[in-house]
Amino acid sequence: MSRSVNVGIVTREYPPFVYGGAGVHVANLVRYLKEHVGVAVHCFGDPRDASEVAATYQPWKALSGPEPHAAALEAMSVDLAVAKRLAGVDLVHTHTWYANMAGHWAKLLYRIPHVLTSHSLEPLRPWKSEQLGGGYALSRFCEHVAIESADAVIAVSEAMRVDILSAYPNVAPDRVEVIYNGIDPEQVKPEDATDELSRHGIEPTRPYAVFVGRLTRQKGIIHLLEAAEHLVPGTQLVLCAGEADTEDLLRKVEKQVAKLRETRGHVVWIPSMLSRRALSQVLSHARVFVCPSVYEPFGIVNLEAMACAVPVVASAVGGIPEIVADGQTGTLVPFEDDGGPYGTPKDCAVFARNLANAINLYLEDRDRATRAGSLGRERVLERFSWALIAEQTAALYRKLTARR
Repeated sequence: MSRSVNVGIVTREYPPFVYGGAGVHVANLVRYLKEHVGVAVHCFGDPRDASEVAATYQPWKALSGPEPHAAALEAMSVDLAVAKRLAGVDLVHTHTWYANMAGHWAKLLYRIPHVLTSHSLEPLRPWKSEQLGGGYALSRFCEHVAIESADAVIAVSEAMRVDILSAYPNVAPDRVEVIYNGIDPEQVKPEDATDELSRHGIEPTRPYAVFVGRLTRQKGIIHLLEAAEHLVPGTQLVLCAGEADTEDLLRKVEKQVAKLRETRGHVVWIPSMLSRRALSQVLSHARVFVCPSVYEPFGIVNLEAMACAVPVVASAVGGIPEIVADGQTGTLVPFEDDGGPYGTPKDCAVFARNLANAINLYLEDRDRATRAGSLGRERVLERFSWALIAEQTAALYRKLTARR
């Protein structure tokens, strides 16, 4: 594709301010997209030094406040400012509901195509109302309007595509294209050093299971803490977990961690964001990585663990079965919810015990873990290259701009 095609990328997260999978996705996608198109990144927050960042945006001060819904109002104010600055691009590509309306408004203002990558769906995350209050209704509105009018919707997994068409039946199936998340196996790879482990209180010679994710209902950390009561005695549980959605959830996690430390010990909780080097070390020396999510359209952190040659134990939800080859690169734990809106397991005790049993397979058998980890890295190299994903994304841009 010619570099004469100029794309505006709109995102809430961009390095060095990245806290979730969507931010990791955008940072890597942009790095490889620059080989195919002209890229101008518009992101929330403080100024960045990166040459591809065209502008950064702060919310309108008048909309800020302690109310839970203020975050949604602030996001919409940023989107208005971004839309004004998108004049002159050939196509706009937005990521997450925080940015979607900027793309929608730019589409209307400048008659340009809008591509929307759906990293998760607001109707399937009702627990966000605990964090956003009435702002959750606004987040749903933003996503609804943008996804139904976008020229193309990128689903990060086949399961996500099914969810999109179910949640938004007015979206034409031929407008939804599956392009996976990816990984850079040269940046995320096995690390021999252990200095970061010692710095955070992890014993390198003691087997451990590791969790990486935000403190949110979606990530299922409460179920992992329940499962930890049944883990092999003397093994470690390492939690790289921060940024709680609510104070109530933070208190629950604190209470369960305190109980585990008293009854079994060997629990390490790292609440701060780790550097790329530190995270690679923590993953590389783990006996097993655990992803107990109750909702996960893709789960890029599973790829990160596999890239570090670590087996994955994960809930069989969303796009995870498209990443983890059950019985080869790890173990998928069956998940059945209770039919309610919050993704609660039908039987929490059974799910926790099944999770523990799967984790223990690897904690007790180093050879099993090594074999599965090696197969996991091979799978990453074969199927989840950012270079390939950027090519697929650029091809979609080419198709849409050719219609103009």
